[in-house]
Order: sequence, then C-alpha cells, then structure tokens
Amino acid sequence: MTADSLTAKDAGPGPDVPKDPGRSPRALARARRRLAAARFWRSYRSHRAGLWGLGGLLVIALVAICAPLLVGSDSQSVTHASGGPLAPPSGDFPLGTDQFGRSVLALLVYGSRVSLTVGLLAAFLCVAIGTVVGIVAGHFRGWFATVLMRVTDWFLVMPTLVLAIALATVMSRSIWTVIIAIGVTTWPTTARLVRAQTLAVESRPYIERARALGGGHLHVMLRHVLPNVMPLVLAQTTLVISNAILTEATLAFLGLSDPTVTSWGGMLQDAREAGAVSAGDWWYLAPPGIAIALVSLAFTMCGRTIESVLNPKLGVAR
Repeated sequence: MTADSLTAKDAGPGPDVPKDPGRSPRALARARRRLAAARFWRSYRSHRAGLWGLGGLLVIALVAICAPLLVGSDSQSVTHASGGPLAPPSGDFPLGTDQFGRSVLALLVYGSRVSLTVGLLAAFLCVAIGTVVGIVAGHFRGWFATVLMRVTDWFLVMPTLVLAIALATVMSRSIWTVIIAIGVTTWPTTARLVRAQTLAVESRPYIERARALGGGHLHVMLRHVLPNVMPLVLAQTTLVISNAILTEATLAFLGLSDPTVTSWGGMLQDAREAGAVSAGDWWYLAPPGIAIALVSLAFTMCGRTIESVLNPKLGVAR
C-alpha cells in the first residue's frame, strides 16, 4: 500500500467499494476513506515495533491525563511537601524526593503533561509551516519558489538548537515561547520533503485535467496536492514530535523554559542545581532522563512504522 492508495480521490471507487450507481460521490469518498483506514491499520498492526511504540504512547498519555488522580493535585507544591530533602527511594516515595521533599514520582507524572504538550504543539507548528512552504514552493515555479527554497536552505544549514536558544533568550520565558522557538526553527526538513512530494503529484495526468477544467491554484493545492502529501506529513509529524520533546528538555535544562511549570527537562535542571550530580543522587537524575528517552523512542518507532506502511519499499523490519 502506498500513499496514493490512501488518498487518491480522483481514482475510481476501487475493487473493494461496491459500485452502486445510486451512491453520491461523497458517500463513495467516505467509503474509500474507511477502506483505506482499515487497510492502513491491518498493515500497521503487523509491525510489532509500531505496536509497542503505540502502546507505550497510550500508557504515557493516560498517565498524563490522569495525573491529579494518580499522585494528587497538590504534589507539586513546596509547602505541602511531606518528605525529607533528597531522600532516597522508599515505600512512601518510590523514586525518592527532590531538594524540597517533593515526590520525584509525582513530579515525573506531572512533567509528562508539559513535555507531551510542548512536543505535540511544537511539532504541529513545525509541520504546518513546512507543509505550507513545501506545497507553495512545489506548486509555483520561478523566482517566488526560488526565494522560498533559499530561505528554507538558510534555516536548514543553521544549527537548530542555536536558533531556538536565541529565540527563547530574547522572548519571555514561558511554555509558548518554547513552542514557538522549536516550531519556527525545525520546519525546513518538512518543507523539503513536502516540496518533493508536491512536484511528484503535480506531474500526474489528473492535475492537468483539473487545470483544464478550470481549477485554480487554490483548488489544485487543497483538493489534489494536500490530500496526497498528508500521509507523508503524518509520518513526518510523529518523527518531529520526538525531536521537539528532546529540544524542549534541552531548553528547560539550560534554564530557558518557564521555571514555574514542571517538565522533564526542568527536573534535570533542578537536579543539577541541587547538586544531585556531585552527590550521586541518581533517583533525581535518572527518571526524567529515562522518561525522555522512552517517549522519544516510542514516537520514533511509530513514525518509522507509518513510513514503512505508506512506503513498503523502505523495508523496515517487523
């Protein structure tokens, strides 16, 4: 199964869709989407790595959503801390405590909320910018597309982390600053991929037929090009999320995030400032680092599996 089979709206109803002359075009389109989704899931679930990654993400998302029920709503408060400073793991505190006596497990659970939110929103912003730039640069030719791609190349060769640090430094320290800093500095790769796919789509005969029938630029880009690049965008999004989570952790570790919220990168920064590294308080350092690695790995496994499903030529091992 390829990306074209998932989104080819201009093709016939296909062998799996009943050819009922009384069905409207919209009904046929919905039937094709349902069949494409069913075929996609059948192919996806045959990859064990993708299932493990998806299962891990569902568990982490459930923990993040149910954080107040699992660890209490006041577990982040310094005034309500009931443990000793930097106490090792015990029955009451399975992952020990921080320098204020708060449970590291509770902080880890609440930190998943911020890290996942920043990763998802930053990835959405990155993919949205990259998709728009890629489709526009691939659809329009001439000097306008050349200027867009030269700007893309400039962002591509510049160190992403350095640009993100520069933006986070000049802007106010908040979660939205981190999201914007990550989103506006990591879109060039997506733009390049989408532009290449757009050029391939626009070379097909049905694009020429749409233009001959009077379809304008907006019609071609939204009704024909965008549906055909969406599978690529979906696969790219899952890969971008893991990079966004890692970048957020880096910015928080450098003290450029909002100090009033709990995130995994912020926990590492607090552990460094509390002297956990020199004191050997591993229970304060290891959990957030392992959580960042596991979430990034889960998103990467899902992304690689989606790529394998949409493009079987990649030959990703099951």
